[in-house]
Amino acid sequence: MANDIEDDVVEKIDQEAEPDEGHRDDDEVIKGLLEAVLFLSNEPVPLSFFVNSFSIDQTHAKILLDSLVDEYEDRDGGIKLQEIAKGYQFVTSPRYGEQLRRVIGVRKREGLSKGMLETLAIIAYKQPIVLAEIDELRGVSSRMMVAKLMERTLVKPVGRKELPGRPLAYGTTNEFLKYFGLNKLSDLPKLSEIKEFSLNWEE
Repeated sequence: MANDIEDDVVEKIDQEAEPDEGHRDDDEVIKGLLEAVLFLSNEPVPLSFFVNSFSIDQTHAKILLDSLVDEYEDRDGGIKLQEIAKGYQFVTSPRYGEQLRRVIGVRKREGLSKGMLETLAIIAYKQPIVLAEIDELRGVSSRMMVAKLMERTLVKPVGRKELPGRPLAYGTTNEFLKYFGLNKLSDLPKLSEIKEFSLNWEE
């Protein structure tokens, strides 16, 4: 992905850059460059891309990107910059989702069935995990649920476990992170928090 961005995006920025920006603060110029790359990309752009492509110190790049996130958050408009799926990406504000779907004709994202959500939660928290282990935890066959989740690119095979027959093990994908608005797997709520929420809900 980085190569595609570098060939397609950086070339456009080089062609369109104006020569009269020398008077601007260096950080503002760099921040504008990062913003332009993000605007032109329709996939999350990882921090490493900016570091490697523009020779920016990693800590400095992270500070500038996070300041952009804060600026769009404070503006509270129709566009937000979100740290998602191990990168940064512009997204539309959820506030305008229904209106945008109606005006532009974008179909609402298909939801997940209860069985798919249950299977996905097990994979997310127990990965890498094999089908037999998922079946045992759910108490029913999960082969069809796993197949459907793979069709949605939310899970994928991540290798084989050293068990009899060396069965495939499954884990989540970057699409899973994007679907739930997560940056990394450690952003998942802790199981103890989920259990506490469930108990409070039942009360």
